[in-house]
Amino acid sequence: MNNSRHTPLGLRLAQLRKRAGYSQARLAQALAISPSYLNQIEKNKRPLTADIQQRLAQVLGNIAELFDSDQPAALQESLAQTFRDLGLAEISAQELRALAGNLPQVGQVLLDLHRQHLALREHAAALEFRLGAPEAGQHLPASDQVRDFFNRMHNHIPELDDLAEQLCAEWNLVPGNMAPRLRQLLADRHGVLTELMPQHIGREKRQLDGGRRVLWIPDYLEPGQQAFQMAAELALQGYSAQIDAVIARTGFSDPAQLAQARIGLSNYFAGALVMPYRHFLQAAEHSQYDIERLAQQFGVGFEAVCHRLSTLARRGASGLPLFFIRVDRAGNISKRHSATDFHFSQVGGSCPLWIIYEAFNQPGRILTQVARMPDGRRYFWLARQVSSGPVGHGQPRKTFAVALGCELQHADRLVYARGLDTQNPGNAVPIGPGCRVCPREDCMQRAFASLPGPN
Repeated sequence: MNNSRHTPLGLRLAQLRKRAGYSQARLAQALAISPSYLNQIEKNKRPLTADIQQRLAQVLGNIAELFDSDQPAALQESLAQTFRDLGLAEISAQELRALAGNLPQVGQVLLDLHRQHLALREHAAALEFRLGAPEAGQHLPASDQVRDFFNRMHNHIPELDDLAEQLCAEWNLVPGNMAPRLRQLLADRHGVLTELMPQHIGREKRQLDGGRRVLWIPDYLEPGQQAFQMAAELALQGYSAQIDAVIARTGFSDPAQLAQARIGLSNYFAGALVMPYRHFLQAAEHSQYDIERLAQQFGVGFEAVCHRLSTLARRGASGLPLFFIRVDRAGNISKRHSATDFHFSQVGGSCPLWIIYEAFNQPGRILTQVARMPDGRRYFWLARQVSSGPVGHGQPRKTFAVALGCELQHADRLVYARGLDTQNPGNAVPIGPGCRVCPREDCMQRAFASLPGPN
């Protein structure tokens, strides 16, 4: 078989897989490897070994095109992604095609340098966190810095929660059936008409046409999800002063940080309006935090309920202290919020023994886990796969796994712990914050050596 150590074959493999009609999960099963392993091969983070090549040939047949150096398309796409990551999206397709076709070796060198750059950046960031460097985290993306602000606030913004609860009563909104009233409020108060767009409007779940004063929302959203998007737009249209007052406390000055903060706070307001604090907390306590019952009662999705449950930190009327996280199949953390002081690792990936990753293998089921961290603290976790996007055959959908967790002492307040022997130390699965910063040297799933740190 061909040696693929120095050749980025990931995109070609992904294209070959899709043409053969295989999903990533189905092909991984046929190859007897994990979906995350195949994902890393397709992202050129792991080599395509001779053994895997043999299995591919048995499953897909002729795989010679993977090694055809005369096909520049895969190289062109990889270069385009690399330049986008570096903020150089203005490079034209014609220039990329010329580079990939005429100077393929130069293109390969650029890809190798970029991969080395990403590895070094991750290594440096992980080392900063492990050593407790005072400047650690300052160079994180704007979205991560905004999330850190929310976590410092224990994911609770009291003035926005109070405002949303006040408006819910003032506008006579009915939880679970808010969309018609919010549509009317947008039109009457701000001259914004809300229209449904067939299928999807890109990655965003709403788009405002400022010139025509039309808010476009994709038609695949449920009424409660439409209400959420209209509530977020109402926040930006009518309550920007309140949002700016919160932003002033963040200390942000960079435009990217300010933009991300404004999005995050408008979405926070939307969740607080669609699921008003006291009403939602009462329903959560009454149902023992049954997420599916809450989703039905408030007309929103599973993920929205999980996110809202992580915000119930009002002084004198707090809910169960929960942490919320969302990941994709490759382990990328796109949401992480905590109403407690729980520390989410921002570098080095997450622990593969964590129940959140098993949720991808059992779609539709709510899975539970008692987990023990390296410092001995134990937590109760529940996780489920969620999907969103246009409906219909062949329509692309986004798939994530979401998880809620709490310290084990609170587990008996959750319906999901009913009948489980949560207090037996032998039932706790040892997990960690990610291999780069995890001290468990005897872990069978360790992917990287732990970085050196203070003893």
